[in-house]
Amino acid sequence: QVQLVESGGGLVQAGGSLRLSCATSGLIFSRYTMGWFRQAPGKEREFLSRIIWSSGSTYYADSVKGRFTISRDNAKNTVYLQMNSLAPEDTAVYYCAAQWWASSGSDYAYWGQGTRVTVSS
Repeated sequence: QVQLVESGGGLVQAGGSLRLSCATSGLIFSRYTMGWFRQAPGKEREFLSRIIWSSGSTYYADSVKGRFTISRDNAKNTVYLQMNSLAPEDTAVYYCAAQWWASSGSDYAYWGQGTRVTVSS
């Protein structure tokens, strides 16, 4: 059974930092591109970042570029999202997702349950 479990969310003051973790099991982690998404109340799901399975290249949405950093530890089957300079607009449920290496487009096969991030002003 494939599982993706996010952790690290919580309440943080504006300007603060959080590091989210996504621990995976039941999949060949090194063969998956990993992504982070978020969904705020009343808004559509938003792509934040992804890290390529083979090259390790990273990509970021403009809304988080320069503030968020994605990384992965293949030995731990875990992907991380370091979030700095947080603002109330970052309040959302954050999800990690896995895309099989042979897949194309924006289809992600597996999703975590989400972890809630609340940024107070």
